Amino acid sequence: MELVDTAALVDASAQGQADRDIRLIRLAFRDLEEVNGIGKKSASALREMGIDNVYDLISFYPRTYRDRSKSTTIDELVEGHETTIFARVTSVELQRLRNRRTLVKVELADESGTIRCSFFNQPWRAKQLQPDCEVFVAGKPVRYKSWLTLSNPIVDIIGKPGSRRTGRVVAIYPQSDKAGISTWDIETWIREILRRTGEVSDPMPTTMLKRNKLVDRNFAIKNIHIPESMDSCYLAKRRLIFDEMLRLQLCLMERKDFLEKNVLGIAHAPEASNPSSGRLVDKLIETLSFDLTNAQLRAINEIRADMARPIPMHRLVQGDVGSGKTLVALCSMLVAAEGGHQGALLVPTEILAEQHFSAIRNLVGELSMPDSQTLTGERPYRIELLTSSTKLSERNKILDHLKIGRIDCVVGTHSLLSEDVKFSSLGLVIVDEQHRFGVDQRDVLRSRRGDDLVPDLLVMTATPIPRTVAMTVFGDLDTTIIDELPPGRIPIETIWLRDDESAAWERVREQVELGFQAYVVCPLVGESSSIAARAAREEHYRLCNGPLKDISVGLVHGQMAAREKEASMQAYRKGVYSVLVSTTVIEVGVDVPNANVIVIEDAWRFGIAQLHQLRGRVGRGGEKSWCFLLGDPGSTKGSTLDQLDELDESSKAAMRLKAMCDTNDGFALAEQDLLIRGEGSVTGSFQSGKSALKLGSVIRDRQIVEQARTAAQLMISQGWRRDKDSELGAEIDYLIEEAQAGFLTKG
Repeated sequence: MELVDTAALVDASAQGQADRDIRLIRLAFRDLEEVNGIGKKSASALREMGIDNVYDLISFYPRTYRDRSKSTTIDELVEGHETTIFARVTSVELQRLRNRRTLVKVELADESGTIRCSFFNQPWRAKQLQPDCEVFVAGKPVRYKSWLTLSNPIVDIIGKPGSRRTGRVVAIYPQSDKAGISTWDIETWIREILRRTGEVSDPMPTTMLKRNKLVDRNFAIKNIHIPESMDSCYLAKRRLIFDEMLRLQLCLMERKDFLEKNVLGIAHAPEASNPSSGRLVDKLIETLSFDLTNAQLRAINEIRADMARPIPMHRLVQGDVGSGKTLVALCSMLVAAEGGHQGALLVPTEILAEQHFSAIRNLVGELSMPDSQTLTGERPYRIELLTSSTKLSERNKILDHLKIGRIDCVVGTHSLLSEDVKFSSLGLVIVDEQHRFGVDQRDVLRSRRGDDLVPDLLVMTATPIPRTVAMTVFGDLDTTIIDELPPGRIPIETIWLRDDESAAWERVREQVELGFQAYVVCPLVGESSSIAARAAREEHYRLCNGPLKDISVGLVHGQMAAREKEASMQAYRKGVYSVLVSTTVIEVGVDVPNANVIVIEDAWRFGIAQLHQLRGRVGRGGEKSWCFLLGDPGSTKGSTLDQLDELDESSKAAMRLKAMCDTNDGFALAEQDLLIRGEGSVTGSFQSGKSALKLGSVIRDRQIVEQARTAAQLMISQGWRRDKDSELGAEIDYLIEEAQAGFLTKG
């Protein structure tokens, strides 16, 4: 029985003609045991490897390749370098060893010389390799005494039928010793699938293939598994990566197009009849004692243009630590307020909420906005703070004023998601540090209007995301990058101290004596018997009685009650404490301009993004600042990105710390971080289960991601819809699971 019944799959009337090609995705509905050579035992073993059907097997791609297409002469062999030779067998000897083991010694010769081969526990080789037969042999030569020897090489006898493993480019598949599946098993089964499947249809038009310089799908499927050459392997891989990226981008673009055409938003346009309208942002900027950067002005203009449209804004604002995102957020809220709508700023922690509330209140100052209900025609812009620490009486008052529209903006934590939080006219939702929230939590807040209009959404992050990752993970969001720091910011000097940490404490004492403050960050709250990392409580005691004796040292960590935590932070802001020992609770948002030294203990336990965020707590006052990274991760076996597959976790930790010392650029660090730890740490939210990306990498394949996005935008603009293109649509439906699609389209 053929794997696919072509006649049953093709609707000739819909196609307009008989189509002999088979849709590749249909193989997903064929059982593994339909493939010759795969029995129940092998099928069970394959399922243990995550291969559930024939499509899974044909898309189980090689992890690497061995180019055995070119042979060398024996005198050109280099010790330790895999190569292929064409030679004649000159002698064969079978030796019986102890414990029933065997050794077959074979001597090969060509016109340039001779070489010995040894085969352990393969007695059948003595009959297979007869003198004068010609063979291709592939392996890595090793030196034994004065001879170069090939140990257990791969052998192909010239003229023998069957699949050759030399004289060509050989695909090497991920193997499973536990499942008992070898790379040769997989190649044999895939060859059988390709033979019986025949030609497969290509869902992409020829014009798109030419525009993007892509090979057709038949060529790609065959050459990813059985390459004609290393060049054809590259072309095949590039086409299949494009397919993966296009499916993701179509999923995103389709959702974005649907929202723009079917969801009603709020047009935050100034009223022509009101001469003072449209000027709140301008009035705010005029009152500032500093100039905005070009990046901030660009971000504000992009947001204003978005908010003027009757389509809900979906925008991601990326900005490095200290780039001025809070001011951009405030300008967005002023645009909403001028039209009589409210803003909500959702943040992950109380400390960050307090910080934003204080910063926005200081920026607003005495700014007033139009109000026809007052005698003067104006009223102050009103902002409130709502967290779990808000007193009940104050909370009830805030909730009442939100309902009747007497509050223009509310800053809060998860407390904003409570069912009793109602708005008069919610027009803008801003989510800061978006990775701390789930998409459902964000949607809860946006549903609080009570009518069919959907508030604008502004997502902010101080954790830089490489552009192609943003395109994929947040593909339905328009992206704004604030890539400038305010003038006067001095790069923070970062120093890694592996062993002797005395220099860090000397610098802290020196700067405290000069009137500055410092942070000390620990990875744990209390002692742990399983992790040898410094704990905040114990370190606070040690420092107070040791290196920082006679200096006022405060303590804050996530297990403290909210009021106690805020009291410690307020005391530090006011200068009561010269040093603050903390966990990562200060990671984002904490702004104390007088702090110019941060010491991060057991720094190798943190990721680059965390380290960069923590470093951003100092250097905010225009003074020279320092960041000390303490601790030795241990092994440093290798230190370059091309060695990543061979590196242990300690070596990767060392690379992270070195990267921190090399640059203050958050975007450069984000690229480095994702290369070191792998993009799965970022894209994992949509790569659980059957991965949407088996070959592609949103980091490595930047150019293909951008090409696929352009192609998807063009297809959507020309009317492509999933229900109109059943083949490509079926691939999206099957390969991008519901949970993955939800993550991609709800962001």
